[in-house]
Amino acid sequence: MNIDFDKTNGLVPVIIQDEKTLEVLMLGYMNQEAYDKTLQENIVTFFSRTKNRLWTKGETSNNFLHVKDIKLDCDNDTLLIKVTADGPTCHTGDRSCFKTEYNSNFINQLERIIDERYTHPAESSYVNKLRTKGLNKIAQKVGEEGVETVIAALAETEADLVNEASDLVFHLLVLLREKGLTLDKIAKNLEQRHK
Repeated sequence: MNIDFDKTNGLVPVIIQDEKTLEVLMLGYMNQEAYDKTLQENIVTFFSRTKNRLWTKGETSNNFLHVKDIKLDCDNDTLLIKVTADGPTCHTGDRSCFKTEYNSNFINQLERIIDERYTHPAESSYVNKLRTKGLNKIAQKVGEEGVETVIAALAETEADLVNEASDLVFHLLVLLREKGLTLDKIAKNLEQRHK
């Protein structure tokens, strides 16, 4: 990348964005050394203007930001880094430094949670209980929740519909994970069909 560090006195702004939810998590600054270290370790390192030194996000909290993608803007003086965060990004303990009220892309986060429960099963986890019952039971639950969603839409309250639709989406995500599919694949298919 041809980053123009000279244009901004050696530092470029870096927007940190969650890879899956696309939520903006924070803004920091990098000099050439911080950028090089980030590339080398695949963990975000900034140049701290207050500490006047390199600062790896998570060096004290262990809430590291793992680099998934780096983009340079059209003026070559701002970076967008998509990450997977090990925990809250903000020093206050919030998910984002921008105090967003809720994660509008929580479905993507839920997909990650389900994947984590598949990868590291816990006996008490509902996902694990579904998983051990197999594909037929998971598919049956999607069907049941679909019917309950239709009934709620036709004859019940808005709150009932929201709850049933939430159950349907959750079980659909489990079914997709069981079949080795992701929301990304579904989104790409929808985008292609839209054209």
